[in-house]
Amino acid sequence: MNEQQSNLTMNFQIINQYGEDLTKKTYITNPAIAREEEIKKLIMILLTPEKSGLLVGKPGIGKTAIVEGLAYLIQNNQVPDALKGYTIIKLNSTSLIGKITKNGQEELIIQVLVNELKQMTKTIIFIDEIHTLIGGKSDGPMNLANILKPGLDRGDIKAIGATTTIEYDTYIIRDRAFLRRFEKIEVSEPDEETTVRILMGTIPKIEQQTGCKMKYNEYVNEQLMRAIVSATSEFKRVYGLSAMYPDIAFSVLTSAFSQALFENKNIVDVKDVYNAIKTSKRIYPDSIVKELLQFRENFAKLCNEENIVLPVVTIEEVQGQDDIY
Repeated sequence: MNEQQSNLTMNFQIINQYGEDLTKKTYITNPAIAREEEIKKLIMILLTPEKSGLLVGKPGIGKTAIVEGLAYLIQNNQVPDALKGYTIIKLNSTSLIGKITKNGQEELIIQVLVNELKQMTKTIIFIDEIHTLIGGKSDGPMNLANILKPGLDRGDIKAIGATTTIEYDTYIIRDRAFLRRFEKIEVSEPDEETTVRILMGTIPKIEQQTGCKMKYNEYVNEQLMRAIVSATSEFKRVYGLSAMYPDIAFSVLTSAFSQALFENKNIVDVKDVYNAIKTSKRIYPDSIVKELLQFRENFAKLCNEENIVLPVVTIEEVQGQDDIY
């Protein structure tokens, strides 16, 4: 390591150790499909002096994907001139809580981070779960938020925060001073049609990650995505974290690729999608049975052409899956 590299590591210890440069990631496709409006709002806020963006929405609806979408646009020079050449550093809020020994002295990690950012240019930090910096303890998270505030005031730091609706209402809304520095962007759950678009746009990325390919043409693939989206619609979901579009539909789509890989195949066919719906833990058993019945009817012609048998599934079989997986 040469002297310049050593100085860089020393000067940016927290950024290097805890940060991820989203503008250097390899994106197969735009990670923020159908989120053009939210990205436009985010860009407008970042161009406003002394303002940072706060993405608020339920878990699993793609808040992080919106920030990655902005990084993708920066990579491709598809942003206003004022944002060209910017770096987006993703930081997990939990990694900012605590102390670090620097030059023989203990310092708060977030204070070291703020000092590092002052030395950087054209940098935006993205803090997921930003509500944890506000927590409420006089000797804990509340102090971290207070340290960050002056930097946001001076415009030395541009930030994007993300949090859920519940955490926003519980923690962030209480800290008016902190909140004034952020402009809220409501991120809503995409509808079924939009979720189908998102899944279709994400297929190339999953294909490259897994080495598997969807077997069919665009029309058939779209029908399969519609089957996944139908099976994961609102009242068929088991309540829990990330039980929202598009995350819950993604879980079934990626499971279809896993089904193919388990069978040592390099293509994903109709049976893999069928089995992915069948084995999903995020869909109620009775809904799985009904959806698979409809699935067999919708794809009967395709199955006949390919000599694929989709077995009838009973609710007892679905309920018994927990003993197997």
